[in-house]
Amino acid sequence: MRTYILYAILAGSFWGLGGYFEKMGLQLMKMPPIAGIALRTLIALIVLGMISIPAWKTIGNPTDTRAWLMIIIGGGIIAGSLGMWSFYAALSHSDNLGVTLAIAFAFSPIAGTVTGLIQGTQKIDVKIGLGLLAIVVGIVLLQLSHKIVK
Repeated sequence: MRTYILYAILAGSFWGLGGYFEKMGLQLMKMPPIAGIALRTLIALIVLGMISIPAWKTIGNPTDTRAWLMIIIGGGIIAGSLGMWSFYAALSHSDNLGVTLAIAFAFSPIAGTVTGLIQGTQKIDVKIGLGLLAIVVGIVLLQLSHKIVK
């Protein structure tokens, strides 16, 4: 198995497992999603801060301002803040964790691919197109499987 596939499986497993406990905690405490994100981020900052200390010395080009901005804006603001806020809001209202996770994470490759196509850094072929179409069909099927509450 390729290393990236193993890490992707681990990431999805950790997010699914963690999402279960986060959803239950948010709903049991009736915690606002923004407070849950702040708590999650604080814990992650402490844990990742401690284990990343040696890695900071190995940064290859620490003066690349554009790279720093891409990580800060893309990872910190868009994915880390807005993405997590949206995910927590979904968790706090979700009846079905599996559906919530599937929808949230299914849109990720679509958004990434479309952004790459717009930027000219992503190529698309029939396999990728069919895979993205399968994701959209899967999302529609997941939504059709639930009653719509008005």
